[in-house]
Amino acid sequence: MRTKERLDLIKQVGEEIIQEEELKKLLESGEELIAYDGFEPSGQIHIAQGILRAINVNKMIKAGVKFRMWVADWHAMANNKMGGDLEKIKIVGKYFIEVWRASGMDLSKVEFLWASDMARDPDYWKLVVQVGKSNALKRFIRTAEMMGREESLDKLTGAHIIYSCMQVADIFKLGAKITQLGMDQRKVNMLAREVGPLLGYWKPVIVSHHMLMGLSKALPTTSEVVGAGSESAIQRTIERKMSKSMPDSAIFMTDTTEDIKRKINKAYCLEGDIKENPILEYYKYIIFESFEKLGITDVKIERPEKFGGNLSFKTFNDLEKTFAEKQVHPMDIKATLSKLLDQLIMPVRRHFEENAEAKKLLEQVRSFQVTR
Repeated sequence: MRTKERLDLIKQVGEEIIQEEELKKLLESGEELIAYDGFEPSGQIHIAQGILRAINVNKMIKAGVKFRMWVADWHAMANNKMGGDLEKIKIVGKYFIEVWRASGMDLSKVEFLWASDMARDPDYWKLVVQVGKSNALKRFIRTAEMMGREESLDKLTGAHIIYSCMQVADIFKLGAKITQLGMDQRKVNMLAREVGPLLGYWKPVIVSHHMLMGLSKALPTTSEVVGAGSESAIQRTIERKMSKSMPDSAIFMTDTTEDIKRKINKAYCLEGDIKENPILEYYKYIIFESFEKLGITDVKIERPEKFGGNLSFKTFNDLEKTFAEKQVHPMDIKATLSKLLDQLIMPVRRHFEENAEAKKLLEQVRSFQVTR
């Protein structure tokens, strides 16, 4: 595959890439490229962490990048996920991996590594300390949003600051020239670019993927909240993302057919609104990226003849344009979306019903009280 084709694939994943020219040089270098994505095991996994992550990882793999998936169990403990119980966190991590196994992620090209294993390495902690010495405390406080924490000293613990230092150290210990995380991780990745050369490492290329918005009513626009600017836009992205603490804000990977219908039917979808519309986002980032898996070549919207009859869309742009012109009703696209999402999630549900080990993991995860 030519460099341009590989670059185009990665650009499909990256809502923002820092820096594209550096990425191009990496692709042309001929060296084995390592990208990493990290996740805190916490509660049940929603569709952005499940299917969307599988789509993004598979594109990176197709572009010739080797993937290291970082099971950030110690980070989850520092962030008080699952009440800070490391054993519960590890069980949730294993459950996440089973979800990806059933979601079509190309696990033959993905290496799962656990932070708890890295924690046994004294050189890792030496690097964590070196990262911590590189900047004043306020610089690390600014990265706290990656944990969903406000930049408020009375709400941050010492563990949250160590977390930031760990995440920067992770990149270099994993040998990752590319970080492939959400837009909410941008600040800590920028810190890694700053710190890397100071400590004898490299500036990692940042490929920040889009964060799927929650299904609930859209929040005010960024300019209405805090004014224009890139930092404000990133904060807006963080505020509107789906949340495990609000179960109806997202489709979860083991939701029933009835759960999916109920959540999609009540989801925010103002007629003609294409800017703050989670239903359209599900179509753009999940459905139109899953045609092969769904066994379809277009999206068919079924309607009675008295309402204009059936419609079909081969591209998301066509669907978006038609919706913007109010030529298709929100309930019509919701009904079709429910069916297609149910079809995508069905193999995952079946895996957790038929595989004894996966079934036990899900039962354990459901029994845990989720904390954040």
